[in-house]
Amino acid sequence: MPSFDQQHQSLIKKILEEGHDIYDPLHDIRMKALPGQTMQIDIEKDGFPLLTLRKIPMKLFIAEQVWFLMGEKNPDNFLGDFTKIWHDFLEADGTIASAYGNRWRNHFGRDQIADLLKLLKKNQYSRHGVIIAWDPADDGLGTGTVKANVPCPYSFTVNILGGRVHLHNIIRSQDMMLGNPHDTAGFALLQMILAQELGLRPGILTISMSNAHVYENHYEQAAELVSREIKHDPIHLNLPNNSLQRSEAGDKELVNEIWRSLKKQYTPQESLGRMKISEYENVDMMTV
Repeated sequence: MPSFDQQHQSLIKKILEEGHDIYDPLHDIRMKALPGQTMQIDIEKDGFPLLTLRKIPMKLFIAEQVWFLMGEKNPDNFLGDFTKIWHDFLEADGTIASAYGNRWRNHFGRDQIADLLKLLKKNQYSRHGVIIAWDPADDGLGTGTVKANVPCPYSFTVNILGGRVHLHNIIRSQDMMLGNPHDTAGFALLQMILAQELGLRPGILTISMSNAHVYENHYEQAAELVSREIKHDPIHLNLPNNSLQRSEAGDKELVNEIWRSLKKQYTPQESLGRMKISEYENVDMMTV
């Protein structure tokens, strides 16, 4: 199947050419958007989906996934040493109400990640491996509950087929220029960690986006990205042993080890310049 670079580039081109032109009142900005878009990356065969058409801040998504697996909702614990991206969504008590890791591991009265692994170790053919971050009690649907953020990647399913671990991630809203490369790399890392814990190889990562969009202040950079030639060799992550246990323990050196494995293979194309939107206010693509 096509590489992540190819699929990312093709979808952005499609959005620019065919997307619905709408106004986003949340960010007071116009955007072009398409419904129901899907990408698939075979991690074992196609390599790790790290965008090379421009530079991606690797420690950000690595540290974020480790923080998720810790089950945390306070970004000052561990994550703040690597990025302040989640600090824009703090509630009055200094926590993130919708923090994915806390939703996965604590919020619903059960540890969904631990239960997933128990299930698939017991029955590798189970189709019940569904993880939810969306809380229907107060997320979305105009409930009147005011929170700084609600989950974008709100659910994923893990299946074992052909002796490999496959992950299907469902995203309600996807900023293609900033969010998509970040989320894709992050969930690929999660998939690899789960596969390692199950003693199996990683398989296909499927990303389904209910609303895939490009903000108008990124149109010029998106057009430049679409024009670039893809020429990078595949990247293969050498995942350190015991990555799940080390993540749960908040091992900062794990972040550095994963980063080094990727960095030595990573030669991205030149920067597209500064790219910001409110939910990524701490991410400056000029400098990362």
